[in-house]
Amino acid sequence: MDREIIRTTVGIVGGGPAGLMLSHLLARDGVDSVVLDNRTHDTIATTHRAGILEAGSVRLLTQTGAISRIPTEGYEHAGIYLRFNGENHHIDFKELVGQTVWLYPQNDAFIDLAATRARDGGDVRFGVRDVTVEGIETERPMIDFTDADGTAKRIECEMVVGADGSRSKCRDLVPGRVKHTMTYPFAWFGILAKTPFQADELIYCHGESGFALISQRTPEIQRMYFQCDPSTTADDWTDEQIWDRFDEILAGPDGFRLQRGEIIEKTVLQFRSFVQEPMQHGNLFLAGDAAHTVPPTGAKGLNLAFADVALLAPALVRWARLGDRSELDTYGERAAKRIWKAQNFSYWMTQMLHTHTDANSFTTKRQLGELESVTSSKDSMKYLAECYTGWPYDLFTPETSAPLGAPTAELEEVAR
Repeated sequence: MDREIIRTTVGIVGGGPAGLMLSHLLARDGVDSVVLDNRTHDTIATTHRAGILEAGSVRLLTQTGAISRIPTEGYEHAGIYLRFNGENHHIDFKELVGQTVWLYPQNDAFIDLAATRARDGGDVRFGVRDVTVEGIETERPMIDFTDADGTAKRIECEMVVGADGSRSKCRDLVPGRVKHTMTYPFAWFGILAKTPFQADELIYCHGESGFALISQRTPEIQRMYFQCDPSTTADDWTDEQIWDRFDEILAGPDGFRLQRGEIIEKTVLQFRSFVQEPMQHGNLFLAGDAAHTVPPTGAKGLNLAFADVALLAPALVRWARLGDRSELDTYGERAAKRIWKAQNFSYWMTQMLHTHTDANSFTTKRQLGELESVTSSKDSMKYLAECYTGWPYDLFTPETSAPLGAPTAELEEVAR
């Protein structure tokens, strides 16, 4: 088959936030790329996902010019509430570690990043199909695909980045890969509801009958979850049953109750932890959900993707400018350090807050003892705050790394 040839330096498979952010950072340093995604722009833009950005993610997005709306359209949160025994306990991030997080929906981040790449003339192609990657062990990898208009095309590049999400095809190209997995015995029943904010910050609740997360989205629409069996379907619960379930989990002596409203979306979110090692082979590098997923309890998924990109972009720039692969060759190893810290934090939060299938009076009392320990110790609260707001990027950057130009220097400053 005759294919139209497109030549670029980096071929990026996956046009979600990770792929778009990487393309943006590379472009700032003069490294060209082409981004492909088999989903349409509208499909990604209307898929509702996580909405908490770590302090480092916000600095990365705003200070590099990727997204400008976070300070005006987002909501800064200085902490969270841990609720147990029917009472809220505040974890004050600002006081404990001097950092905050921001509520900014992932699909809005995608919309902004796509607009930024379009503004800057980036080559981003949505709605493609039949994507195949070949030659990752050679100096000229190839990505074949059919464009949205039905034209068969081939990208000839020097490096390939697989940012193609949790159903990644790129990760299957890594020989000798090891998949570390854990499936949790519960899921989250999630809703979008037309209500005002239920609290000033997120509430993570351990109740006698399960876990609930009272999250936020906009002043008019909120996202909330409660623990359910993994076999549950979205049609299993009526609206009245859903609100009654939240009341049951949140019930306590302080009389806190949710303000009810119209439920406009129901979903069931399965829980799974996954890490593939290595994250690279030859001239292929994985980023984001293609390499790892975490349960949403610790708000780490999107933030880990941005952290991967913050390591990978300068390494690709150094290689493109100087022919130096030293940072590229250690990318996966460095990224894994943060990934496993995030896996541990997400696991800890999940185990501490959820009711387990084999729960008994001892395990329940032990969980409450752990929550009491966390909320009564400044050091314990500081640990939670440090993990939740995120670790500095420069903890995972080689000491030998040196700025290569103004944009890269800015990125390294953001990392600090």
